[in-house]
Amino acid sequence: MLGPFGAGVVSSMLPELSGSYGVSADTAASSLTAYLLPFALVMLFSGTLGERWGQVRTIRAAYAGYVLVALLAALAPWFWLFLAARGLQGVANAFTTPLLLSKLAQITPAHRLGRALGTYGAMQSIGQTSAPLVGGLAAERSWQWAFLGIAAVAAVLTLIPLPPDERAAGGEPARLRDAWRPAVLWSGLIIFLAWACLAGLPFLVAFRLDDLFALSPAARGLALTGFGIAGFLTAPLVGVLADRFGAKAAVCAGLALGAVAVGTIGLSGPLPVVVVAWAVGGVCGQLVLVGTNSLVLRGSGGRGGAISVVTALRFLGMSASPAAFTSLYRHDPALGFLVPAAVLVLTAPVAVLRPRSQDLA
Repeated sequence: MLGPFGAGVVSSMLPELSGSYGVSADTAASSLTAYLLPFALVMLFSGTLGERWGQVRTIRAAYAGYVLVALLAALAPWFWLFLAARGLQGVANAFTTPLLLSKLAQITPAHRLGRALGTYGAMQSIGQTSAPLVGGLAAERSWQWAFLGIAAVAAVLTLIPLPPDERAAGGEPARLRDAWRPAVLWSGLIIFLAWACLAGLPFLVAFRLDDLFALSPAARGLALTGFGIAGFLTAPLVGVLADRFGAKAAVCAGLALGAVAVGTIGLSGPLPVVVVAWAVGGVCGQLVLVGTNSLVLRGSGGRGGAISVVTALRFLGMSASPAAFTSLYRHDPALGFLVPAAVLVLTAPVAVLRPRSQDLA
């Protein structure tokens, strides 16, 4: 929960950051990218390094570091130092997310892994959905309180016991190239496209809501929360379905239904239809996420490194979405949604053809 919360907590306090540091609103918004870009890039190798150094030791060190940089963000007198602290938050988060997923796979029976990942996804949805609200409430008094609270939570997490590390097969240390196997990269490609064309579209949905219905910022924000709330409410059920029908079936269903949801938004219609379609997209995102993570984590070796690479590609896909679709939307609003919907449709059969390997079946 802490990762997506820490990333999104600034989204509702940008005017306060702008005023506090005397920078423009666009410059204040760079605090979102300052977290997410280092987070995604470092995660390309953080899982493997964490396995090499020891997962428990790395997770604790990352949480301790998160405490320090969250305090630095709260106390930074200059905006450049605040941005640096945000970047270091993203780096610390890159050493917790993949290793916690690996730990989850370690302690969960294979036939219940989907359910466990569904619960994990629900917690992430809570963090993503609650971050703007909590950040906004903190900013009513002083935005620094949000970062002091984050530091306190990270300090508690540093002390929570974790399962002991698994011993590597043959005693060999984890290698970076072990995570870059065909099955891992294939899964990374699938979720890169899915997140670029589905979970990365809230900015485009906001444009659509404004253009079609002239909603206020608060009303647009409320409509956009449907994605996260629907994902949270259905994540446990999605996990059960992934265990029962298979992870690949969950991924393909999420891609196909997600294409319908995204295409529906592009073809306009009454406001309730658009809002419901976006909420359905949240369910589809959970299907893809739980299914993909389940496929990667069912392997017995190098799970931390593998899930680290796949998660990094997921967030890189999200960050690529504005550049890929904003100009297309400005040219033709319907095409701005129908093109990503078509990509999702074409990705579904590609997911079925995911290569097998001895480590990741």
